[in-house]
Amino acid sequence: MENRHATREPANPLLAGLSGAFRSCGSPPERPSCSATGGLDRPMSRPAPSRSTVRVILGAPQVNSMRHDYIDSPEALQSAVAELKGESLLGIDTEAAGYHRYYDRISLIQISSRVDNLLIDPIALQDLSPLQALFNDANVEKIFHDADFDLRILDRDAHLGVQGLFDTQIAAAFVGERSLGLGAVVARYLGVNLPKAYQKADWAERPLTDGMREYAATDTAYLPPLRDRLLEELQRLGRVDWAKEEFVRREGTRWREPEDAENAFLRLKGARDVTPRGLAILRELYLWREEAGRARDRATFRVLSNQAMIEMALKAPITKAQLREISGISDGLAVRRGAEMIAAIERGLAIPESELPRFPPARRWERDPEVETRSERLREVRSVVAGNLDLDPGFLISRAILDEIAKRNPVSLDELSMIPDLRNWQLEAIGEPLLRALRA
Repeated sequence: MENRHATREPANPLLAGLSGAFRSCGSPPERPSCSATGGLDRPMSRPAPSRSTVRVILGAPQVNSMRHDYIDSPEALQSAVAELKGESLLGIDTEAAGYHRYYDRISLIQISSRVDNLLIDPIALQDLSPLQALFNDANVEKIFHDADFDLRILDRDAHLGVQGLFDTQIAAAFVGERSLGLGAVVARYLGVNLPKAYQKADWAERPLTDGMREYAATDTAYLPPLRDRLLEELQRLGRVDWAKEEFVRREGTRWREPEDAENAFLRLKGARDVTPRGLAILRELYLWREEAGRARDRATFRVLSNQAMIEMALKAPITKAQLREISGISDGLAVRRGAEMIAAIERGLAIPESELPRFPPARRWERDPEVETRSERLREVRSVVAGNLDLDPGFLISRAILDEIAKRNPVSLDELSMIPDLRNWQLEAIGEPLLRALRA
């Protein structure tokens, strides 16, 4: 097993230089490659076809009046990528349609330099491979906020990975922020309240309205100046290397198919209150809802809510009149889909007793008083160190890792470094205090 206490040089050359300063216009305002407003001196050009320009007046430092270009043709994408290769950093975000659609496909990619915003239409383009070289170029820093979901759907839908990552949510956590949503962090560091009107919009609809385009562009337009402010704080606190380690780990995020999809119905809130017969009904309703959502490309909760399915599993309604008594079942839904829902319930009622679904038996853990005592001491140490560092205790080190440390009871930093998922920065920040607590 790899010794994570040993210093590991990241393969990413951009991130390797984080401890000094990131490659970009930014922290030192006197850098010659930056204009007085923090943008790059040269403007970006776009091909006339497929371009829709909207003026967006932005109030944050280093963000001026910005246009956005709508990229929906292969030629425009190739030209945009060629221009972006000259940039040192890019803010990136994605929009998907999971709130409305069954197929939660990537529906928009936003990319902002310091002077321009691009909205790339994956639905119109289909082939996004021209972005691959840019996204893999570690000399072009990619700024995301909470990149986890973005990286997963970029991998799943476009087979795109990212190198040269700066995640502003991770950076905010390292400088002690507790409210980590983009809106909260932008408000705190840039004094700007981001619009929320289109947070739950259907991004798979075409054409996008001007308001939706402006909203999408605004999200990424603020990422470069936000990164600058957070980088200054990381440097002041001496935590750039800590953040760098998490950025490199985050770059490895890939899409994974949901595990145990066959038993997903058992994970619904309230399922444990249902009898085995009710679970059979719940399973049939769940399968029906999946098929109905897939056929109509409609988010499953918009077909039938989880709460309604749980109530139906408990009450087993078999008439439309009984269906109407279920919370969330309107008269219209009972008329349109009532026969299908009743058929699903009847299938559940017909399953033989011996074939009824049940929850797997819970794993039984043997209690070890010594391990529990060590875990308690470790949690106390975590609280003290987190307070001294002004970090959220759960971010500093998770309860699961502390419990594993308590079980293994390491006696040295080398042994502590073998704990799964323990980072080098955590060893530096809290390793010695944890070992002292174990020796107490």
